[in-house]
Amino acid sequence: MRIRIVDAFTDRPFQGNPAGVLLLDGGFPPDAWLQQVAAEVNLSETAFAHPLPPGGDADWALRWFTPAAEVDMCGHATLATAHVLAEQGLATGLVRFAARCGILTAQVREDGTITMDFPTSSLTPVEPVPEVSRALGAEVKSVHDTSAHIGDLVVELADERTVRELAPDHAALRGYARRGVIATAPAEDPSRVYDFVTRGFFPAFGIDEDPVTGSAHTALAPFWGARLGRTEMTGLQGGARKGLVRVKLAGDRTLLTGNAVTVIDGELLTAP
Repeated sequence: MRIRIVDAFTDRPFQGNPAGVLLLDGGFPPDAWLQQVAAEVNLSETAFAHPLPPGGDADWALRWFTPAAEVDMCGHATLATAHVLAEQGLATGLVRFAARCGILTAQVREDGTITMDFPTSSLTPVEPVPEVSRALGAEVKSVHDTSAHIGDLVVELADERTVRELAPDHAALRGYARRGVIATAPAEDPSRVYDFVTRGFFPAFGIDEDPVTGSAHTALAPFWGARLGRTEMTGLQGGARKGLVRVKLAGDRTLLTGNAVTVIDGELLTAP
C-alpha cells in the first residue's frame, strides 16, 4: 500500500505542516488499524481516502487521525490529499470529499495552489482562564470558543513577538479546550505578506504543537476579519516550521488556499 508524506501550506520541502496520505482501493479498514498507522506515521494527522461511486454528493470519502485519535476536521491533511490526487491524475479541478464534518471541496489550480471550501466556525467570547495564561506563559487579551467541528480556544495575545516566543507548558494546557489552544496576534509589520500570526497547541490529541492548522483558520478568518475590516487575509502559523494560509470569508464558508509538496513516497508493508 502506497503512503506519502506531504508538506502542506508551503511551496518548499521541510516547511509547512507534514501529513501522511493513504489512498485506499475499497472502503475504510477497521478503525484500530487506521489508528495504528497514524500512530506509526506519528505526524499531526494522517489522511485516509477512498473513491466513492459516481453520481453522489462526493468523489472521495476522507478521514483523519492524529497519533492518538480521529478528528472531525483537518485542513492541512485535506490539502495534502487533494495534492496527491492531482499528482496522480486522479482529480482535476474540483474535488469533493465526504467527511465527518460534511462535504468539503478542494479546487486544484494549474499553478499548483489548492483552495478548500470549509464551514466558517462560530466564535463565542469566554472569560479568560488564568491557568491558560500561566500555561502559555503570556498575558491573554481575549479568549473565544469555537464551533463543535474544531473545538479550539482562540487566545488573543498582545503582539507577534509574544506569539513567536511562546514556550508553553503543554501538559498544563490539556483540558482547557475540546481540541486545542490557538494563540494569535496581529502582524507586527502589515506591509509583509501576512496579516496575523498563529501557533497551535494540541497536547490532548498527542500533538504538542501543530505547525500549520488549516481548520483553525475557519475561526481565525472571522476573528481577524472583524478586527481588520477585511474579508481576505493571510495568516502565518508555526514555530520552527512555518506555513502560509490565505483565507477568504464567504458568508458561512471560509476559503483556505495554500500549496503543498510531496517529500516522501513509499510503501506501507503492513496490510489491514
